[in-house]
Amino acid sequence: MEISGSTALVTGANRGIGRALVEELLGRGAAKVYAAARNPDRVTDLAAQDSRVVPIALDLTNHEQIAQAAEHAADVTLLVNNGGSLNVADPLTGDLDAIHTDIVTNVVGPLVATRQFVPVLERNGGGAIVNLLSLVVFGSVPAMGGYSASKAAAASLTQALRAQLAERKITVHGVYPGAVDTDMIRDFPIPKTSAAEVASAILDGVRAGTENIFPDPMARDGYQAWRNDPAAFERRMGSM
Repeated sequence: MEISGSTALVTGANRGIGRALVEELLGRGAAKVYAAARNPDRVTDLAAQDSRVVPIALDLTNHEQIAQAAEHAADVTLLVNNGGSLNVADPLTGDLDAIHTDIVTNVVGPLVATRQFVPVLERNGGGAIVNLLSLVVFGSVPAMGGYSASKAAAASLTQALRAQLAERKITVHGVYPGAVDTDMIRDFPIPKTSAAEVASAILDGVRAGTENIFPDPMARDGYQAWRNDPAAFERRMGSM
C-alpha cells in the first residue's frame, strides 16, 4: 500500500508508537491522519503543528464510540490498531481484573474497530489494516502472562482476518515488536529501540506488502530464534 496520499486512523495516538506513527505518516505524505485517543486533548498539539491531523475520541473498551469514529472518519484507507493495555499480571497470582482489561483492550477492542472500519475501507476502494502485536506471541513472559495471552489471541485474529479479507482489496499486517522505548516498558532494564525507528519500519513493511513485520533488532533476532528452536525460545522468554 502506498502511504503517500492515504488517509489513516491510528488508535492510541497520544504517546509511544502511536504518536510516532502519526508523525511518520505525515512525513511520508499522508493526506490526513485521524489521531485517536481516549482523551483527544492529548493529541491537539499534533493538530496544531499540522492541519492534516484530526483528533478523535476513541476508547477501545467503548464499542459505541468506536462505531461513531468509523462514521466520522468515513474516508479512512489505513487502519492502525495500535492502542493497547499492558498490565504486569501472571496467570496464577495476577489480578484477574488486570488480565481482563488486557484482553478486552488488546483483543476485543481492535476486533470491534476492524469490524466497523472494514466497510469504510471497502467503500474507499480497499486499503490496509495494521495490528500492533508483540514478540511475546511467540514466547510468553510469565510476569505479563495476561498481556502475552491477549497478544497471542490478537495474532490469531489477525491471521483469520487476513484470510477473510484477501479478496476484498484489504491487506492485514501483523507487527511483532520487541522492546520499544515507550511509557509501557520504560522501567524494564533491557535495551530498547526508539518508537520513531519502529514506526518507520512498520510503514516500510506496509508499503512493501509484508504480512508479518518485525520492526526492531530484538524482534528480528527473537523471531529467528523461535524459528530455529521454538521450545528453546519459549524457555528463554519464560525465564524473563
